[in-house]
Amino acid sequence: MEQTELNIKQAVSAFKANLSKQGRASATILAYSKDIEQLADFVAKSGINTLNQVTKENIDGFKESLAEKNYTTKSISRKINSIKSFFSYVQGQGLITENPSSGVSHPKYDIKPPRLLNKIEYRALRDACREDVRMAAIVEILLQTGMRISELANLKISDIDKTTNQITIRAYESHPERIIPINLPASEALERYLAVRPKSTNSNIFITKTGNAFLIRNIRSNLDRYFHIAGIESAKVNDLRHTFIAQQLTSGSPLVYISKLVGHKRLSTTEKYLEFISEKPAKDKPKIVDL
Repeated sequence: MEQTELNIKQAVSAFKANLSKQGRASATILAYSKDIEQLADFVAKSGINTLNQVTKENIDGFKESLAEKNYTTKSISRKINSIKSFFSYVQGQGLITENPSSGVSHPKYDIKPPRLLNKIEYRALRDACREDVRMAAIVEILLQTGMRISELANLKISDIDKTTNQITIRAYESHPERIIPINLPASEALERYLAVRPKSTNSNIFITKTGNAFLIRNIRSNLDRYFHIAGIESAKVNDLRHTFIAQQLTSGSPLVYISKLVGHKRLSTTEKYLEFISEKPAKDKPKIVDL
């Protein structure tokens, strides 16, 4: 097939394969491909189906159509990122000579600060789920370790080392393996849950009454319910992670240490939290404070 006749959606398959080869997360690959296919559907309405036909004006038109459909500026900016990555790839492969996305600008938007729970809020959350030992353990582990909800859902019994009080976070897609400490509050909450955990051959720590894995979506919906019961407004699961990071930095834990602990790929991701804490971290030795 001639370069000038290459269908946009056909090129997406090669782009997805390249992202997979780079070790990008499956969720990222899916999001990128959907964004580009959405652009392909948009330009197809104007009779444009091949790579060389797409112009900057087409992409700007797509951006404007998203705004008219009330997409958030953050969502539009993400889609532009996907499109720019795609056209940079196909240009690098020699499939096009000029990149139509190079002059496309991102919409301006204000980055909202992370939602940080204060002591009254996370104590209220604890009280709300105290009788639910499984959710109490989940809340405590998320709050005291800053791990991602996907990491918690994938935790295995063998990942807990009671001798050293450490948890191994297994390598997951683009996230490498790391070992994190587990403090006394989290350890005690976990022990209370394991004492009543249904007997099962399932190696996951958190399971349902029937022994199946406790899925991410169900963990999230249960936490949302307890946020509501606790009277905590506009809070999400990831806010427990935000709270952990901010609290540890406030306590004086070194930036590099916390960045590695929570699995940030870039130090700059952790540095952003410094804007939202009242006290700047001192150059102290690595330590974790109990929340």
